[in-house]
Amino acid sequence: MVSFQFYIANTAVHFEEASQLIREYANSLGIDLSFQNFSAEIQDLPTIYSPPTGAMILVFNNGVAAGCAGVRQWSKDIGELKRMYVRPNHRKAGVGFALLDRCISEARRLHYNRLRLDTLAGMTSAQSLYLKKGFYEIPPYRPNPIPGTLFFELNLSG
Repeated sequence: MVSFQFYIANTAVHFEEASQLIREYANSLGIDLSFQNFSAEIQDLPTIYSPPTGAMILVFNNGVAAGCAGVRQWSKDIGELKRMYVRPNHRKAGVGFALLDRCISEARRLHYNRLRLDTLAGMTSAQSLYLKKGFYEIPPYRPNPIPGTLFFELNLSG
């Protein structure tokens, strides 16, 4: 039986686990994320992804770290979903769907009216998940030099 446990990162141990997952995610992409100030973001996870403007959500599947995702402030009323990652051996078990649900709930709890994200063109499973949850494609809201990057948004007030 699948059993998900969620944690909102609030300890050094949680943020270290998130850091490891995010590095694993970045390595899996095969692209240079320096245009997003990736190194600084990793060093500053507890500031960026903590209340009152953010959260880092960890998901464990049967006691094993399966993935993470962050919600951070883009503007006063808009949150941004970042670094959503599910380890390959936990995919197709509903972990991503459950994690995205938790991120949406957290964005609402943080009083965001909309939640935005960007994703690579090749991440078709993620795109399908976002569309199933009500996200819709929008024009680019941030510079991104990776060709084919897609941008999505979810209205949280509806």
